[in-house]
Amino acid sequence: MMNKIVLAITAATFFLASCNSNKKTALSADSAATDSAAVVPEDAPVIKFEKTSYDFGKITSGEKVSYDFKFTNTGKSPLIISNATATCGCTVPDYPHEPILPGASSVIKVVFDSEGKSGMQNKVVTITSNTVPAATEVFLVGEVLSKK
Repeated sequence: MMNKIVLAITAATFFLASCNSNKKTALSADSAATDSAAVVPEDAPVIKFEKTSYDFGKITSGEKVSYDFKFTNTGKSPLIISNATATCGCTVPDYPHEPILPGASSVIKVVFDSEGKSGMQNKVVTITSNTVPAATEVFLVGEVLSKK
C-alpha cells in the first residue's frame, strides 16, 4: 500500500512538473512572439545602401583596397549599428558607433588587405543593427594577381 502511495505521489509530481514546464515553454513562445512583434513596428529604422557591392577590379597581391559603403537611414527611428564583421581578418570594416537619425547618412569604411591572397575574391561584411532583419551584407569583389 505504501509503495502505491509513493508511486502515485511521484507520478503526480512528475505530471505537474511537466505541465509547469510546458506552461513555461508556452509563455516563452508567447514572449518571443511579443518581442518579435515589438521589433517589427512601422517606425523601425531602415538601412539603405547606395551600393551593396564594390568591384575593385584587378590588384596585385599586397595592395590594400578601401571603399566607403554609403548608406541612409530611410526609416522613422534612429539606426544603431551594433557590429560589422568580415569573413576573414584581411577585411576590416569601420562603422559609425553613434545612432544615425532618420533621413541622415553615414558610411561604413571597409579596407581589404590582399597580402597573401590570389585569384578571385568575394569579401562579405555583415552589418548587425536594430533594423528588420537585423543583418545586412555588403560585398567587396575583385581579382588579386600574384606579384611579378
